[in-house]
Amino acid sequence: MEKDYSKFLRDRITQLRISKNISEYHLSYTIGKCKTYIQAITSGKSLPSMEAFFDICEYFELTPAEFFQTGSKDSTQLRRIRRRLEELSEEDLTLIEQLLDKF
Repeated sequence: MEKDYSKFLRDRITQLRISKNISEYHLSYTIGKCKTYIQAITSGKSLPSMEAFFDICEYFELTPAEFFQTGSKDSTQLRRIRRRLEELSEEDLTLIEQLLDKF
Protein backbone atom coordinates (compact mmCIF):
# COMPACT_ATOMS: atom_id res chain seq x y z
CA MET A 1 0.00 0.00 0.00
CA GLU A 2 2.81 2.41 0.86
CA LYS A 3 4.26 2.08 -2.64
CA ASP A 4 0.92 3.13 -4.14
CA TYR A 5 1.00 6.41 -2.19
CA SER A 6 4.62 7.04 -3.10
CA LYS A 7 3.89 6.43 -6.77
CA PHE A 8 0.84 8.69 -6.63
CA LEU A 9 2.95 11.45 -5.08
CA ARG A 10 5.65 11.10 -7.74
CA ASP A 11 3.15 10.99 -10.59
CA ARG A 12 1.13 13.93 -9.23
CA ILE A 13 4.18 16.15 -8.90
CA THR A 14 5.21 15.23 -12.44
CA GLN A 15 1.70 15.90 -13.76
CA LEU A 16 1.50 19.30 -12.09
CA ARG A 17 5.02 20.21 -13.17
CA ILE A 18 4.35 19.31 -16.80
CA SER A 19 1.06 21.21 -16.78
CA LYS A 20 3.02 24.36 -15.80
CA ASN A 21 5.76 23.51 -18.28
CA ILE A 22 8.55 23.72 -15.71
CA SER A 23 11.56 21.53 -15.16
CA GLU A 24 12.33 19.48 -12.07
CA TYR A 25 15.30 21.77 -11.55
CA HIS A 26 13.11 24.90 -11.69
CA LEU A 27 10.63 23.48 -9.18
CA SER A 28 13.47 22.40 -6.86
CA TYR A 29 15.04 25.84 -7.05
CA THR A 30 11.72 27.65 -6.55
CA ILE A 31 10.94 25.77 -3.33
CA GLY A 32 14.45 26.44 -2.05
CA LYS A 33 15.98 23.00 -2.49
CA CYS A 34 19.02 21.68 -4.32
CA LYS A 35 18.63 21.27 -8.07
CA THR A 36 18.14 17.48 -7.90
CA TYR A 37 15.56 17.49 -5.07
CA ILE A 38 12.44 16.99 -7.22
CA GLN A 39 14.25 14.52 -9.48
CA ALA A 40 15.06 12.41 -6.41
CA ILE A 41 11.37 12.41 -5.47
CA THR A 42 10.00 11.64 -8.93
CA SER A 43 12.54 8.86 -9.45
CA GLY A 44 11.47 7.18 -6.21
CA LYS A 45 14.76 7.73 -4.37
CA SER A 46 13.19 9.88 -1.67
CA LEU A 47 9.99 11.45 -0.41
CA PRO A 48 9.49 15.14 0.34
CA SER A 49 9.46 16.38 3.90
CA MET A 50 6.15 17.79 5.07
CA GLU A 51 7.58 21.29 4.79
CA ALA A 52 8.68 20.64 1.20
CA PHE A 53 5.29 19.07 0.41
CA PHE A 54 3.57 22.23 1.65
CA ASP A 55 5.98 24.33 -0.43
CA ILE A 56 5.14 22.24 -3.51
CA CYS A 57 1.41 22.70 -2.85
CA GLU A 58 1.90 26.44 -2.42
CA TYR A 59 3.86 26.68 -5.66
CA PHE A 60 1.00 25.03 -7.56
CA GLU A 61 -1.58 27.09 -5.61
CA LEU A 62 -3.14 23.95 -4.14
CA THR A 63 -4.17 23.00 -0.65
CA PRO A 64 -2.84 19.61 0.47
CA ALA A 65 -6.38 18.22 0.03
CA GLU A 66 -6.53 19.58 -3.53
CA PHE A 67 -3.16 17.99 -4.28
CA PHE A 68 -4.70 14.57 -3.67
CA GLN A 69 -7.86 15.29 -5.68
CA THR A 70 -7.40 14.18 -9.24
CA GLY A 71 -9.66 13.80 -12.20
CA SER A 72 -11.39 17.13 -11.78
CA LYS A 73 -10.87 19.98 -14.19
CA ASP A 74 -10.38 22.33 -11.29
CA SER A 75 -8.39 25.26 -12.60
CA THR A 76 -6.45 27.70 -10.46
CA GLN A 77 -9.07 30.33 -11.23
CA LEU A 78 -11.91 28.08 -10.04
CA ARG A 79 -10.05 27.31 -6.82
CA ARG A 80 -9.54 31.04 -6.16
CA ILE A 81 -13.24 31.71 -6.82
CA ARG A 82 -14.28 28.85 -4.52
CA ARG A 83 -12.11 30.20 -1.70
CA ARG A 84 -13.64 33.64 -2.10
CA LEU A 85 -17.16 32.20 -2.17
CA GLU A 86 -16.50 30.40 1.11
CA GLU A 87 -15.98 33.80 2.76
CA LEU A 88 -19.37 35.20 1.69
CA SER A 89 -22.50 35.43 3.79
CA GLU A 90 -25.50 33.22 3.08
CA GLU A 91 -27.34 36.25 1.71
CA ASP A 92 -24.53 37.02 -0.75
CA LEU A 93 -24.34 33.38 -1.80
CA THR A 94 -28.07 33.40 -2.51
CA LEU A 95 -27.63 36.44 -4.77
CA ILE A 96 -24.78 34.77 -6.64
CA GLU A 97 -26.82 31.59 -7.05
CA GLN A 98 -29.68 33.62 -8.52
CA LEU A 99 -27.28 35.31 -10.90
CA LEU A 100 -25.89 31.94 -12.00
CA ASP A 101 -29.42 30.66 -12.60
CA LYS A 102 -29.91 33.48 -15.11
CA PHE A 103 -26.95 32.17 -17.15
